[in-house]
Parts: sequence; structure tokens; C-alpha cells
Amino acid sequence: MIHFGREVTGNLETVLHREWLVTNGIGGYAMGAVGGARTRRYHSLLTASLQPPTRRTVMVGSLDAWVEINGRRSPLVTHEWAAGVVLPDGYRHLESFTLDGLIPTFVWTLGDVRLVQRIWMAHGQNTTYITYTYTRGTSNIRLLLKPLCTYRDHHKVTKGGFRIDVNAVTSPWPDGRALAVQVYPERAHGPAQPFRILTNQGSFEPETEWWWSFHLAREEERGLGDQEDLFAAGTVVADVRPGDTLALALTAAATDPAPWQDAYEAERQREKRLIARADAADAPDWIQQLVLAADQFIVTRDIEGETGTSILAGYPWFSDWGRDAMIALPGLTLVTGRYEDGARILRTFARYVDRGMLPNRFPDAGDAPEYNTVDAALWYFLAIYAYYQACGQSHPLIRELYPAMLDILDWYTKGTRFNIHQDPDDGLLHAGEAGTQLTWMDVKIDDWVVTPRVGKPVEINALWYNAMRITAEIASALGNDADAARFTQEADRVYASFNDRFWYSGGYLYDVVDSPEGDDPTLRPNQIFAVSLPFPLLESEHARAVVSICARELVTSYGLRSLPPDENDYVGHYGGDRVQRDVSYHQGTVWGWLLGPFASAHYRAFGDARAAFSYLEPLADHLADHGLGSISEIFDADPAHTPNGCTAQAWSVGETLRAWHALRPLLQPDSPGHLNGCA
Repeated sequence: MIHFGREVTGNLETVLHREWLVTNGIGGYAMGAVGGARTRRYHSLLTASLQPPTRRTVMVGSLDAWVEINGRRSPLVTHEWAAGVVLPDGYRHLESFTLDGLIPTFVWTLGDVRLVQRIWMAHGQNTTYITYTYTRGTSNIRLLLKPLCTYRDHHKVTKGGFRIDVNAVTSPWPDGRALAVQVYPERAHGPAQPFRILTNQGSFEPETEWWWSFHLAREEERGLGDQEDLFAAGTVVADVRPGDTLALALTAAATDPAPWQDAYEAERQREKRLIARADAADAPDWIQQLVLAADQFIVTRDIEGETGTSILAGYPWFSDWGRDAMIALPGLTLVTGRYEDGARILRTFARYVDRGMLPNRFPDAGDAPEYNTVDAALWYFLAIYAYYQACGQSHPLIRELYPAMLDILDWYTKGTRFNIHQDPDDGLLHAGEAGTQLTWMDVKIDDWVVTPRVGKPVEINALWYNAMRITAEIASALGNDADAARFTQEADRVYASFNDRFWYSGGYLYDVVDSPEGDDPTLRPNQIFAVSLPFPLLESEHARAVVSICARELVTSYGLRSLPPDENDYVGHYGGDRVQRDVSYHQGTVWGWLLGPFASAHYRAFGDARAAFSYLEPLADHLADHGLGSISEIFDADPAHTPNGCTAQAWSVGETLRAWHALRPLLQPDSPGHLNGCA
């Protein structure tokens, strides 16, 4: 549970920096700043996923909420109309905020009146619930709630004036009211998918109008469009007595939503099952919170009419990316005891293996996948191996996926897209050609590749080596002795070549060898994978040297820098317009997901589990900042390492959970070695 009171809520800048997120398991979400003002185009109370997990569409952007006590109206909402122009300033009445499991809970107080507001989504449905419970007070009050609506792709902003029809319809709730909202967006062929706004009491007053020019401060910081218009679709007016709850349901579902009491209880019970499934009852509170956060990234994906499972890379703007999904899978699914989800994700991506490659990403518009990554397919082996270790060699999934593993290795050996191929001279993997960027350091601005890594990148060859060792072990377990011998021999050759080619006289590993400009000795965190992966490539002395120099130059409280501070290209702060941000993305910016591999490498090099775990512990404090209850994508390279990028990132959460779980038996000898068993 994350909680803070007026020491935080009374500061506007602070409560606009902290953001909450709720999700529905199919790609839809609601999110906002604790202070109430919408600072991002992604802030909304209902962003529906119309083609799970994509075609995410903002339908209800905000709720203009007021309370009337003895004839005096006070705001429970904050709007910003221009930089620094805040009206009304309802955040002043916010006494406390609690992230109760996954449910954002706001306590509003005005004199003796105390209102508790909660927000959550129905799992598997494009439905958001918002409740106001009158828990303390001596007089009746009136609540006035005005839904502010739109209809747009969640990456865009609304410029108002298009047609919106609002009509009263029958409500499924006893004594309730409902409005049906039908939008006719500009440049659309016919009407959009309708949605409804339901309330369990009160009445709707049909005051419909456009509200113009909301200011989106975080979009302004990012050099993007920072003005948006929203449509007020009437006003809910309800007289509320002490003990009453006024509930709204915002839904794009064709079926009627469950009563709010049932929906709330269902969500609380679901969260309890998530903790129980992970055997995390004795885990630190912040680890339990991450178990819940893991659930937000696991989503349904439609596959040619069938239902599959995938992982969204991050909220609010990423869809499902192959690399991110495979890195995050062990922590998000196996550590949390969600073996069936892990199996479905592995099967989903097996469907998309093409010329030995996994998709880099699925575009949010739901179009065909893009194949422009060298490492997604290699991380796939690590995800399969994690499942193999958790579920045993006899699990049928391992035999089912084995042909895909062979197909990937065959294509990578003989060559596939983007000049990805095994060098026949040394067995190492080469990737890339002029104008491409295939590794996780993948920024490309027009024709400019910011961190060109054409050649033989260090982490790609660590993954390549592990892919062959993993395949050899699984081949042996399946009785395929010829394959086992072949890949063992190839792995031995890669091991020898790696140690011969990658060790730099400065006491660490080259970042890339055989690049067009020669071998690259830039100190980067990518070398940590030569120590952290299941099959390490470095002996003890060299392993300790790599971990030590990364600890001195790259490690921060929340992740590893992508470049040390003494490099000429180092950028200490991530910010500015798209070009400025992309330039700094891998030139110093701290990446949270790298802390998990570093902790694993530290333990392997030095054998001190508590020291290794200490590198993860600062993340416990981070959960109360930026994306509440989750781990951000990136952080400033300079102290105090301000969080930035996505407020909730799958591989940041997944790698933290994976590293914690690996260290857990050493920190807690009585902890379970395996969780609940595989399906």
C-alpha cells in the first residue's frame, strides 16, 4: 500500500508529478495525476482497447467534480488552462491519497465532510468505475459530476467542434440513470463506437457543450501539442447522505456492467489471488506491490480470430514489443506463478516467428508486426529456458517450441534480414547495416542512427552463446543427441572467440567489435549480460572486473547509466523535444530494467546475496513516485535521477521481480523454491 497525506497533496507540482494507473487486461486503461489536472494526452478515465490490446481510444478524458455543502460549492477537480493558470484548484481539498492494491483512493475533506473516491476497471472489459462514498459528516451534500468526453486515438489530441450526440437510455442499475454518447469524429466514415455513462443515483442534466483549450503540461515539456478540447456530456446531480455511495460506470462494452459493489469486490478478490498465486505473502511490501503491477502488463491479443496473450511494454504509449516481452516474461509470469500466461505468451510469439526473427513491435493501430530487431528472437530462448527451469523438461510446451528454436538458430547462422548472420570465421553473430539499428539501443532520428552498433555487439553475442547452450541442453533433455552435440560444439567456439575478441585492455569488454569504425571501447552497460545470463562468458577475475567498473561508473539508485559521465556525448538530463529526448535516450540516461541483470551479475561475481539485493532496495522508495506502484522506464543520469519516460515499464518491473526471486532463497532460506507448479 502506498499512502501520503497533505505533506504531498498540498504541493501542486508534486501531485501533478505523481500518476496513478488502472488497467483492464485487454489493453485499455485509465490514468491521471494525483492532483487531478490532466497533464498528458494519455490521461483519461476511459481509454478503451477496441482491438485488444491495440486501437486504444480515449472516450472520457476527465470528470469535472464539485461538492455543494449548505449552498456553497467547492471543487474536487483541478484544471490547468495555460502554463501556471490553474482553475479550479480542487487539489487543496485532497487530504490523502492511497494506492490500495491497484485501486487509487482519494480522501477529500471540507470541514467535517469526508468523501472517499475510488477508481478501478473491470478486468477484461472496457469499463471504468468511479465511486464517491460519504464517510463522515453531519449534513446532506450534493455532488455534481460532469463527464468531459472525446473520441480519439490515445496518441493524439482533440480539436473540438465535431458532432456528439448524447441521449438518455435505460440504466441496468436500480434507480439509476444512463447516457449514451455517440460521436461523429471529423474525417471519420460514419459514427464511432458508442459508449455509455451510468450512475446509480441522481439525475442527468442535459447541459452539453465544448470546453476549450485544456493545457497539457507534460506534452509541452515533450515538445508536442499541448492543447486539447473536451465535450461536457451533461451533469450528474445527486443528493448524497452520510453512508451513501454515488457510483459512475463509464463503459464501451455492449453488455451492461455489473453493479459497482460486485465489481469492487471482484477486483479486490482478484488482487488477493494474484498475491496468493505468487506465494508472496511473506515478501516485502514493495515486492507484493510489484506482483500486482506485473498484472497490468499482461494482456489479451487477438490472433486471426483466436485469443492469445501478450505483454505491453509500457504505459501509457507502448504496445507489445517482442524484445520487451521476452525480457519481462520470467518476472511478470513465472515469478508470479502465472505459468499459463507465460505459456500462452510464448505460443503467441511463436506464431509470429518469420525468417528466424521475432517482431520488434506490434503497431498500436493493429497493423502487421515489424521485424527490425536482432535480439528479440535471442531473448526468446532465455524466456523459454526460464519456463523450462520452472516447469521441468517434460513439460509439453518445451517440445512444442523446440522447432521454433531450431528455425531461429538456422536463420541466424545462414543469414536473415539486416545482414544478421554468424561469422563463419569466429562463430560470433554479426548484425546490422548502414542506416539500421537493431539492438535495444535502437534510436534512429530520420536517417541518423544515434548509437550505431553495426558489427558484433557484446550483449548480442552473450545472448547468441546462451541461445546455443540452452538449445543444447533442451535437445539433450528431448533425446536429440545430434543437436545437443552440434550446438555444444558451436557454443564452445563462440566462448573461445568471445574471450579472445571482446576483452579490452582497459579492464572491461568492448561494446562492439568489427564495426565499420573498428572495435568500440565505449564503456556501456551491455557487457553486464556476459556475466548475468544463465551461461556466463567470463571467468571469475574478468567477471569481477566488469561488475566493478559498471558499479563505479554506471550504477545509480534506480538503474544503470547508458554512458558514463566523463564521455563527451554524455547527457545528464532527459528532456526537451523529440530530437533532444532521442539523442539523450542512450547517452547517459538511466534504464531501470538493467538493475535486475546487474544484481544477478553482482551475486555471480562476488557471491554476496545481501549486497546484490541492496542494489534493488532503492526501488522500494521509487514506487511512491512518478508511476505509483510501478517502476518507470528511465531516469536522469545526473542525481537525483528524476524518473521519466513511461510511468510503468514492463521490463523494469519484470527484471526486478526476476532478480529478487533468484536471490530470495539466499535471503530467506525457508522461502519456496518453486511457486504453485506449472499447469
